[in-house]
Amino acid sequence: MNKIILLSILPIFLFANFFDFKPVKITKDITCFIGDYNPVLKANQGFVSNVCYVDMGNFLVLIDASATYNFAKELDAFIKKSTNKKIKFVVITNYHDDRLLGASYFKEKGVKIVGAGNMPQMIKEHASKYDRVLKKLPKNLTKNTKVVTPDVLVEKELEIKGSKKSIYVLKPSAGTQSAVDIIVYDKKDSFIFAGNTIFNGRFVNYATDSDMDGWIKALKFIKDKHAKYVMGGHGTRFDSKSYEPTLEYLQMLKKQMQKAHVDDIDPTDMEKYVHTDKFKKIPHYNELYLRNARHYLDQLEWQ
Repeated sequence: MNKIILLSILPIFLFANFFDFKPVKITKDITCFIGDYNPVLKANQGFVSNVCYVDMGNFLVLIDASATYNFAKELDAFIKKSTNKKIKFVVITNYHDDRLLGASYFKEKGVKIVGAGNMPQMIKEHASKYDRVLKKLPKNLTKNTKVVTPDVLVEKELEIKGSKKSIYVLKPSAGTQSAVDIIVYDKKDSFIFAGNTIFNGRFVNYATDSDMDGWIKALKFIKDKHAKYVMGGHGTRFDSKSYEPTLEYLQMLKKQMQKAHVDDIDPTDMEKYVHTDKFKKIPHYNELYLRNARHYLDQLEWQ
């Protein structure tokens, strides 16, 4: 009897999905899936950034593809349960592994991958970045996962036309959190997907290739669109004001570090100039707040 029981559950174990998708309906035509707030870990299986899809009428557009081939494959199968429309384009909002690597599944299927014009260059320059997913996640999850480059490159604006609406892939500034960030704007649904231009639910990561002025410019661009729904690359918020914490923090950091630069501070005194405690309850604040300040101060030193 025990052997019969084991044989009966074995196929379920072998073919079980990695992901339990919980769709969040933004509008009738827009559905999103919210990633974990933490970095890539075995516990979250690499699903750490938000992913959305837009019903264009005669096809779908996916925004970001997460970190693995298997995530994208399972998501595609999940979406097919609710619609017979196919994904025709996948827009990748930056070159990071947690958004790009899942596109390897769609590339294999002949789906057009859309990215910023400078994404191929950034992928080459940051090739070692993609080792994180392959090293941290189980091999059965990362099987077939690889780096792919976009088929369609966007310098400033790309219109994707469907039978009932158009959406716009936009690069509102030279750079934001990275030099590659783009956003997606659906005017008809009053919806913006901002990728890493907006952080909610986890603290802002100001990296070595971040652009302070460009980032603030892009956030003000989003503000001026007066969209009803604004979804960041991280976090559960998608209200019209979801951009405000990121904008407020960056303006605060800019002012404080410019003063530190003028005062020609000793790096050991950095903490005396960083007064961003308003955000300290946000996950990963302690790990990032001083590092963010150092990165921006270093940029000021070399301007």
